[in-house]
Amino acid sequence: MATHSDLTFITNENGQNLLERFKVLIKDTECFDVLVGYFYTSGFHALYQALEKTRKIRILIGISTNETTLEFIEQSRQSELQFSHAETKEHFSDLLVGEMTQAEDSKHVEEGVVKFLEWLQNGKLEIKAYPTENIHAKLYIMTFDKEDRDAGRVITGSSNFTQSGLVNNLEFNIELKNRADYEFARTKFEGLWENAVDVKDTYIQTICNKTWLNNTITPYELYLKFLYEYFKDDLYQTEEATSGYLPEEFKRLEYQEQAVINAKKILDEYGGVFISDVVGLGKTYVSAMLASRLDGRTLVLAPPVLLDKANPGSWPNVFSDFRV
Repeated sequence: MATHSDLTFITNENGQNLLERFKVLIKDTECFDVLVGYFYTSGFHALYQALEKTRKIRILIGISTNETTLEFIEQSRQSELQFSHAETKEHFSDLLVGEMTQAEDSKHVEEGVVKFLEWLQNGKLEIKAYPTENIHAKLYIMTFDKEDRDAGRVITGSSNFTQSGLVNNLEFNIELKNRADYEFARTKFEGLWENAVDVKDTYIQTICNKTWLNNTITPYELYLKFLYEYFKDDLYQTEEATSGYLPEEFKRLEYQEQAVINAKKILDEYGGVFISDVVGLGKTYVSAMLASRLDGRTLVLAPPVLLDKANPGSWPNVFSDFRV
């Protein structure tokens, strides 16, 4: 297929991706304005070095254009959804926590986020969120130095400011070089910026207090986080342990229910399980609850005293109580 060198259209094909075009234009940029629905700070590392000499960076996010909110809007059939300033900040914080949870845990991601924080704190970078749902633009405005060849450039199209939008996806963007286009885009951006919510402090507080980039995490807190991540699937499955019949006077104990969940998981994965708690913790009850959740018939191998129905604690009596 024939190619040409005209950079008016940028589709991320044939090595001509939006990230590389930004790197060329930004080196001469005095001010870089971004208006997008999705902005992932974890991908900022790809571009921040090119922005070192840029005097001012302004990022405006269409806060409610994420998929969850769009689904909510469709379900409620609202034509417009307006967030208060407090709700906008809270929503932005939730999105940021979710992003950082899924972000690659790597040095270059951390460097990009740290640089983002640094520029927010020294005023080089500003970030705002637009509080209504009816904004879904992808607009990049580069304002050149007054002594440069022209006022600036505008790139608009399908790319969000993400790794996928800048490099990976097949996108369709157009670079506008006409001064009238630049002036129109800049005027529209200024109007939206004026009515947007400043989320600088929310961003800093969220990154520093709610993500893995928190420098105040103690070893004990890290240990608790490890335990939570390891056991979190089990913590929200307690209802499954008691899905079968329980005797009327049976006292439910959470640690026994958790033992049933863990035993069932091990049994499913390995085809067998040992229930080896110390005396008095209810191994018989745990086994009965586990047996009630298994398909097929149950074979019990035990000493005669534990098979004698005259013994209240025998297996036949316990299984009968639990209707196994």
